[in-house]
Amino acid sequence: MSQVVNAGFPLLTATAAVPALGAVATAAVPAARRTAAKWLALAFSLATLALALVVLVRFEPGGEQYQMAESHAWIADFGVRYELGVDGIAVALIALTALLIPFIILAGWHDADPLAGSDSGSDAGRSYSWRPTQGFFALILMVEAMVVISFEATDVFLFYVFFEAMLIPMYFLIGGFGDRAAPAQFAAGTAGGGDEAAATQRSYAAVKFLLYNLAGGLIMLAAVIGLYAVTADDLGQGTFSLQQIVQARASGDLDLATGTERLLFLGFFFAFAVKAPLWPLHTWLPNAMGESTAPVAVLITAVVDKVGTFAMLRFCLQLFPEASKWATPAILVLSLISIVYGALLAVGQRDIKRLVAYASISHFGFIILGIFAMTTQGQGGATLYMVNHGISTAALMLVAGFLISRRGSRLIADYGGVQKVAPVLAGTFLIGGLATLSLPGLAPFVSEFLVLVGTFSRYPVIGIIATFGIVLAALYVLVLYQRTMTGPVKDEVRHMPDLRIRELVVVAPLIALLLFLGVYPKPLTDIVNPAVDHTLSVVDRHDPKSDVEPVRETEAAK
Repeated sequence: MSQVVNAGFPLLTATAAVPALGAVATAAVPAARRTAAKWLALAFSLATLALALVVLVRFEPGGEQYQMAESHAWIADFGVRYELGVDGIAVALIALTALLIPFIILAGWHDADPLAGSDSGSDAGRSYSWRPTQGFFALILMVEAMVVISFEATDVFLFYVFFEAMLIPMYFLIGGFGDRAAPAQFAAGTAGGGDEAAATQRSYAAVKFLLYNLAGGLIMLAAVIGLYAVTADDLGQGTFSLQQIVQARASGDLDLATGTERLLFLGFFFAFAVKAPLWPLHTWLPNAMGESTAPVAVLITAVVDKVGTFAMLRFCLQLFPEASKWATPAILVLSLISIVYGALLAVGQRDIKRLVAYASISHFGFIILGIFAMTTQGQGGATLYMVNHGISTAALMLVAGFLISRRGSRLIADYGGVQKVAPVLAGTFLIGGLATLSLPGLAPFVSEFLVLVGTFSRYPVIGIIATFGIVLAALYVLVLYQRTMTGPVKDEVRHMPDLRIRELVVVAPLIALLLFLGVYPKPLTDIVNPAVDHTLSVVDRHDPKSDVEPVRETEAAK
């Protein structure tokens, strides 16, 4: 449990500071230099990726639990410190975040360009509505900075600040830079009326996202304050340090009453379940993803939402181990509902982006199921699932975004026969979809298999029911592909161009990673497994098979 404070270069701070500085620099680019702002944002995202890779290389899986740690006084009177440190789970998610942001920027290269405000035939007669291109890319970098530092924070109050702060740039990305492909009901009537209705929907989605997450954050704030008060009573001085609190609990210096621990756990878990999102706190996600551009939708579900499931592992289980075990049966049931409910609603969707949103709700159910199965395979699989889901969802959603931008519609019924006119687009869409249904040989299969095996070993009935989500995933993915890519070529897609060079640069590395991690996940498992073992030791849960291991060893010795 010891923490070694790094006296050298503050690598973790730099990894979060570079995208923050990039956001400021990008926002400061003159309005007339839109292209320069894009390249500047891309350059800062690549610099962040380089730092994240340095963190990944320097991390020693068999070393201290929290490495490259930094600790400085911040608000000393209230026991608040600027404390950073990464374990294997945080390292994997920081690498995922830093990897996806450059692809998000490239995929959204034209998403913040000026909007045509007139249907006039010539550019001379066409008016354009102003869009802050610099602001779009600056907000993406700011979200990256806040997500990275959330993964690094080992001070509860520091984590809470950035956990809440990331809502502000996300609100503007959803409400201010929404999807230009309005649903059919908004396209009817005058162009102005359709634009106004679509803008209303975007505003509704942004406000709903903000209110749901703010509500969760406020409940968490009450729990954070309560945790400080309890530590002040028992330790003589209040603290927000995760490691100090965990050490005090292990030594018996901090003894939480059962009722108090459960209330504090529920305060933390509620906020994380909203962010995750877990049924029934999920309803903001389909609206937010549906009304966002495809790159922003990827930012939501592949990056931001991972903070919720990560925090369950780092804070809920380690700060409140007894309450975590107490709440496990209810959380497993909610996870199971999320798996089946999300998959069923995905099957019935007519909107491509909302289908991916409901599929993500089902996938997050698997992640939370693995976390609270409290087994090595379950939690290891859940951590891998966070990474693999981020890659597979990014691949599927970004290709879907390229498809939607060509046709100008999100409705599945508006497509057909795309594979005959754009075979590369259709092929990459198929691989992304197959990864989403966890086809063997692609990365999500390994993580989903581990989650199910880990769950079945302790809760066989729940594990069996959860496998039904796999069947439904195959149904909604294959039906989506069949309706959009196969069959007769519709007139509206007859002249659809295939993927361009920029789009191939976005998609190809993601597909390569899905294939590589699908056949060789060992680099990831070696990093995350020690952190998973530590979490289980704090919660004092052991794999069901571990009870017979000493007997086998004794018999072998004889």
